[in-house]
Amino acid sequence: MGYPKKLLAADESIVHELRPHWRSLVTPVVVLLLTVGFGTYLLTRWDNTAYRWTIAAIMLLILVIWVIRPFLYWLTTQYVITDHRIIVRTGLISRSGRDMPLSRVNDVSFRKTALERMLNCGTLMIESAGTQGQLIIASVPDVEDIQREIYRLHDEDDDRRRGKYAQG
Repeated sequence: MGYPKKLLAADESIVHELRPHWRSLVTPVVVLLLTVGFGTYLLTRWDNTAYRWTIAAIMLLILVIWVIRPFLYWLTTQYVITDHRIIVRTGLISRSGRDMPLSRVNDVSFRKTALERMLNCGTLMIESAGTQGQLIIASVPDVEDIQREIYRLHDEDDDRRRGKYAQG
């Protein structure tokens, strides 16, 4: 599901629309496979109904906490970069978000671990001139390209705003 166009300004357009990198789902998938495999093994070992219900309840709890919750977080997290601002939205039932105008961007940096270098993702850190401080976006795919793109968009936004003031 894309970012709603009705939430953009009239002259604003989306440049990049991202979700957290797929590596965020590796742990939940491994936990899912281990829980289902080991839980099924344990369910077939015992004939006692009380043990089976206890094992099933534990399996359900593990699946909700370590599989469903992270998957829903990944599914409902959006990183949107427009030609005017950077938008971060998270949450399914209660939503939270942060917008940072490109005019407020002072510095954009990234950090990659060795594993993230192999997977081509990383953490993006954007310094703001405002009082909100730093915007940290974790698990960004193609983080170096996104960093360069934000710098380019920042320069274009500066030129656009200077042109408006020069004409007005």
